[in-house]
Parts: sequence; C-alpha cells; structure tokens
Amino acid sequence: MDLKSIETIEKKSGFSRGEALRMAWVLAFIMGVMLYTHFNTADVPGRMMLIVAAMIGGYMALNIGANDVANNVGPAVGSQALTMVGAIIIAGIFEAAGALIAGGDVVSTIKSGIIDPSMIQDSSVFIWVMMAALLAGAVWLNFATAVGAPVSTTHSIVGGVMGAGIAAGGWGIVNWSQMAAIASSWIISPVMGGVIAAGFLMLIKHTITYKDDKIAAAKRMVPLLISLMAWSFTTYLIMKGLKKLWELSFPMALGMGFVVAIVIYLIIKPLIAKAADKIENDKNAINSLFTVPLIFAAAMLSFAHGANDVANAVGPLAAISDAITSGGIASEASIPLWVMMVGAIGIVLGLALFGPKLIRTVGSEITELNKMRAFSVAMAASITVIIASQLGLPVSSTHIAVGGIFEVGFLREYIKKSYDIMVREIMEHHKASEHEVVEAFLKDFQKASVAGKHSMLQTLKENNTATHFTKRERKNLKKVYRRELVKRSALLRIAAAWVITVPASAILAALIFYTIRGALLP
Repeated sequence: MDLKSIETIEKKSGFSRGEALRMAWVLAFIMGVMLYTHFNTADVPGRMMLIVAAMIGGYMALNIGANDVANNVGPAVGSQALTMVGAIIIAGIFEAAGALIAGGDVVSTIKSGIIDPSMIQDSSVFIWVMMAALLAGAVWLNFATAVGAPVSTTHSIVGGVMGAGIAAGGWGIVNWSQMAAIASSWIISPVMGGVIAAGFLMLIKHTITYKDDKIAAAKRMVPLLISLMAWSFTTYLIMKGLKKLWELSFPMALGMGFVVAIVIYLIIKPLIAKAADKIENDKNAINSLFTVPLIFAAAMLSFAHGANDVANAVGPLAAISDAITSGGIASEASIPLWVMMVGAIGIVLGLALFGPKLIRTVGSEITELNKMRAFSVAMAASITVIIASQLGLPVSSTHIAVGGIFEVGFLREYIKKSYDIMVREIMEHHKASEHEVVEAFLKDFQKASVAGKHSMLQTLKENNTATHFTKRERKNLKKVYRRELVKRSALLRIAAAWVITVPASAILAALIFYTIRGALLP
C-alpha cells in the first residue's frame, strides 16, 4: 500500500497521524499520572483505588482544558489579537499559575452543595460516588468537545455528583433548591452576559466609530475603556482568582480595583494618544488600539479560571484521597500538592492538544469578531460575574462568554438591517436620479456620523415631497434581505448542549455507579 492510499484512508476514517500523536500524548499523561500517584502515595492504604481515581481526575482535567479554556482566549483569537499558538501559551501559563498559586489548600468535596454527604454512611460508597461523578463529567465534556459545543464544566460535574448521589442514596439526597438555582443560570448567564457585551459594543460605536473624527474620539474614550477594564478585572481577580489566598470584602476589592484603574489611566493615556496619531481615521485602524487590552484580558481570565475551575477536576479526587486516608466523609478536604499538579498539568495539556477546536468555535464560528467586539465580550465576562455574585445569582462563565458573543452577533444583524432599510429608502427617493448622483449620495451617507445620517435622510424626505409611500411599500422596505451574521446551527447546537449537560452527566454517572455497585460493591 502506497503513501497516497494511506492518506486517503486517513481522510475517510477521520483519523490522522496528528490524531494518533495526540492520543499518544494522552496515554503518556495518564500513565504518568499513574506512576506519579504510585510514588507519592506509597504509604497510603487503598493505594490502587487512589491511583484509579487520579487517572480519572487527570482525564477530567484534560477535558476541562480542551473545552472550558476556549471561552477565555477564543474572542482574542477570533479577533486576531492573539494567534492560536500565542493564546495556547498564554492560557497554559496562566491557567497553571492560577491553579498552583491561587487554587487553595482546601476544596469542597461536594460541588455546589448539590447532595447531602451525611446520607451516605459508608466511605467506600462515597468514594465510588465521587469516582462515578468524575468519570461521567469527563466523558460528557469529551463528547461536547468532539461536537464543538462549549459547555460548563461546573454543570458537568454537578450533574455527575447528582446522578451518582441519587443512585447511591435515593432522590432525597439531592438539594433540589440548589439544582433549581443552577438550572436558572442557563438563562441568567447568557442573558446578562449578552446584554452587557452588547451595551459595551454600542458604547464604543456611539462614542468612537460613529464619530466623524474617530482618532480624537479614540484618544478620549479608549483610555477610559481600558481603565474600566482594569477596574473590573482587578475586582474580579481579587474576588474570584485570589479569594483562597486573600479574602477581601466587595467594597475593599472594588476600591483596590479603582486605584489600579486610576494608575492604568495615567499610564495608558499618553501611550494611546501616541499610537492614535499613527493610524488612519477609520474603524479598522481604531481596532488596533484594543489589541494589548485583549491579551491582558485573556491572561487574567485564564488565571482566575485556573484558580477556580481546577476544583472541578481535583475536588472529587481530593474527596476520594481524604476518604481513603481518613476513612471518613468530610464536607471539605485538603488538596495534596500531587493532586493539584495532576489538575494543573492536565488542563494545560488538554488545552494544547484539543483546545484549538473549541477556540475556533468560540472565536470565529459563531459570529465574526473584531477587537472591539472581543473587548466587549471580555468586559461582560468579568462584570457579569461581579454583579451576579453580589446579587447571589448563579452564573456560568462559559454561558456568559458565549452568550456575549451571540448577542454581539445579533446586535450586528440589527444594525446591518437598520442600515439596509435606510439605503433602500435612499434608493426609492432617488429613482428618477442619475446613477452617479445616487452613488455620490450613498458615499457621503456611508461616511456620515449617526446624527449626520439621520439629518441626510430627513433632508432627502423633505426635498422629495412628491414621493409618497403606500402602506404596502413601507412594509416592503422593512423586508430587506436579512444578513445572518450569527450561525444558527451553532446557536441550536450549543443551546441544546447547555440544557442537557446536567441530565446527561447525571444519567452517565448513575449508570457508572450502578455498574460499579453490581461488580465491586457488596
């Protein structure tokens, strides 16, 4: 068989040498976790069970890196503020730093208090509940990544804990009010994220890109916007990324963020002015001023994600480790360094091997993102979490980011549709005019600010008093060609994945636990 035939088989089967190499890295990592756990738990009774749990925890960490990290860097890659390689390097460094520096020494054994551990008396049953939950969450994340759906890893592990808990202790073991709150986040997160992202994009448009002198507007507004980002991200980082090292009240975090914002404003204002003097007076050139802020946003989001979401991988593993070593069931468990290392390395490796698929989905396959749109999404990611945490609302960072991207796309559709209607009105009023006259008017109309566009339309209507549109003609003006700037298939696929994440991982966990109980438990 020649090389060309082998390549043809690879293409038809969907399995290439690149896939084989990635699988080899995965197997090497899992084997490394096995050996690492073996040598770090030499004096622990029940070591074999802990080794199996560590391997499953490593598999979960790989899938978190493959799926969840895309939300932090996807917009920056889609807007071309970062290359794919650059995004993976930055995210990998800051995810690992967040996990190892600010991941904390103690983790909740039952994620989000979803089940009552006191209803499981036998520690061996509890260990297998956590094992089933971890494996089910990892398998579901693996499937979601394969179909290109960014889902919440927190919801995946919550569903796993719920399903395995019900299988072990019955329906009464579940905190159903907490489950209702989690279900509400399916709506709260994307709506809040979308509204805030769209609001920032409209703010940027009305204060910068819709102005005649865009450079002067950029010199005035971009330093303010970047300072606002510094304020929100500092507050977000203190509240979420550093809370296990340094716990401060919300007013203190807000105050420290404000001080940082002032310092950033004083530093960045002359730099922005200098950079703005070198660019042209158009929207595409203004985009370049948001490149550096987007890189910092990707880094800070990754750090906070590593500090918080590594618990999704190591929380159940730490619970298993604690139950094996202490023989009891605790609501909180200490995190051994070797457990945290498994989570941190797994997330980074999963991102490097399988992250690009979801990064492309988030960054470019939902809607086209430029740097201003990506900046708006990044702002929504931090501000939504801050607001929701103060209101006690459950939110998902994944749903916030993706919801922001969708809403930015729908806002673009609305703006384009409104513009098309105005152009159609101009064409209707110029029916008897020369082609050159129409082209000249449209060219001036395109360059005009928002106020200028409305003024031109008003003048046109007043000067064409003989033109009267019937009710049907006015209705047809609104039926302009709809430019679909948001991929509907992506919307349906992702929304469906969000809704079924908890029940799917719960069913998987229950099936895994029933299998374990039938085969291993007395």
